[in-house]
Amino acid sequence: MGAEMRRIHVGNALSAFGLGFTVPYLYVYVAQVRDLGAVTAGLVLAVFAVAALVVLPFAGRAIVRRGPLPVLLVALVTAAVGALSLGLASNSTTVLLSAAALGAGQAVMQPALATMIVDCSSAETRSRAFATQFFLQNLGLGVGGLIGGHLVDASRASSFTLLFSIEAAMFLLLVVIMSTVRMPRAPQIKGAPAQAKGSWKQLLGNRAMVQLCVLGFVLFFACYGQFESGLSAYGVEAAGISTSALGTALAANTAMIVVAQFAVLRFVERRKRSRVIGAVGLIWAFAWVIAGYAGLGHGSQAMATAAFVSTYALFGLGEAMLSPTVAPLVADLAPSGMAGQYNSAFALVKQLALAVGPAVGGPMGASLHAPYIVTFLLFSLGITYLAVRLGRQLTPVQNQPSLAKSRVVARGGASADSVQTAA
Repeated sequence: MGAEMRRIHVGNALSAFGLGFTVPYLYVYVAQVRDLGAVTAGLVLAVFAVAALVVLPFAGRAIVRRGPLPVLLVALVTAAVGALSLGLASNSTTVLLSAAALGAGQAVMQPALATMIVDCSSAETRSRAFATQFFLQNLGLGVGGLIGGHLVDASRASSFTLLFSIEAAMFLLLVVIMSTVRMPRAPQIKGAPAQAKGSWKQLLGNRAMVQLCVLGFVLFFACYGQFESGLSAYGVEAAGISTSALGTALAANTAMIVVAQFAVLRFVERRKRSRVIGAVGLIWAFAWVIAGYAGLGHGSQAMATAAFVSTYALFGLGEAMLSPTVAPLVADLAPSGMAGQYNSAFALVKQLALAVGPAVGGPMGASLHAPYIVTFLLFSLGITYLAVRLGRQLTPVQNQPSLAKSRVVARGGASADSVQTAA
C-alpha cells in the first residue's frame, strides 16, 4: 500500500468515525436537548437523506470535470460548517439547514473517496483496497459511536456542542491530511472511448451498470435499510428482544465484519463476482429464516435472542463478501475518466434504498411480522437471481479479475518456453 492510499484510507476511517460520532444521537439532541420536538427530529433525519439525493447527481459530474480530490475538500469543509452550526443551533430552521449541510457533505465524501481509491489502485489491488476501506469504515463507525456515547449527556447541551465541535475539527484536520495526497492520472481502461462525456445518458446506456444499480438497490433495501428500522422493530415487538440484546446484535454484525473481512477476501478474489453476490443472497435468505424463528417460533427467550443476534452476524458475513466485490465492479464498468460519475450514481441508488427501506420495513416489522419475514426472504432470493442475470452481461475479466493475471502469467510462460526452444 502506497503513501497516497494510506492517506485515503485515513480519510475513510475518519469520515466514518464522524458519522458514528454524532448521527446516533441526533434524535435525542434535537427532540430533547434542544426541545424542538419529535417532528423536527424526524425531519432532521429525513433531511440527511434528501440532501444526499439532491447533491449526488451533481457530485458525479464535478468529480469527472474537477477530479475527486477538490470535490472531497469542498465536501469536508461543507460538513465541518454543518457540524459546527448544528452544535450551536437553537431553533428549527438553523437545525434543518445545518443538517442539510452536514448530510450533503458526508454524502459527497463517499463517491469522492471511492474514486480516489480507483485512481490510486490497479485492477489487481482494487478488491483488497475496497475491502480495507469497508473494514476501516466499520471500525470508524463503531469507535465513533462508542466514544460519542460516553461524551454526551442529555441534561447538558454543552456536551452535544462539544461533540459536534470535535466532529467539525476532525473534518478540518482531514482537509489538511487529504491536501497532501498527490493523485495520479485516472487509469486508462482498454477498449474505453477516448473521450467520455460525464452524462447520465451514457451511463444509462450501459446495460451492465443499470443491472448492477438495480441489484444494488435490492441489496441495500433488503439489508442496510432494515438494520435500525424494520429488523430492530421486529426484534423488539415479535421476538421480545431487549435494548441491550439489540446492541449486542449490532456489535455482532460489526465483529463479524472485522474478524471475517480479510479471510473472506482470499476466497472472494478467486471466484466470479456474480456468484459471490448470488451466494450473499442465499446467506441473507438463511438469515431471514433464522430471524423468522426468533420472532415466530415457540422457543425460549434465550433461543430467540441467540437467533436474533445470529441474524445480524450472518448479515455481517454477507457484507464482508460484498465489500471487495461490488465497489470494484462499479469501477471496472466505468469507461476511462467516468469513475466519479459511476460511483456517484451507485451512491445515489444506495441513498434511495436507505430512504425507502426504513419507510417500508419499519411499519411491517413492528406489526406485520410474518409478511415482513416472507417479503425480505424473497428479496434476498431476488439478489441471487439478479446476480446470476448480471453475470451474463459481464465480460469474463469483469466477472473474475484474477483471470487477467492468470492470462498474463500463461503468456509469460509461453514466451519463456519459446526462448528456451530457440536456444
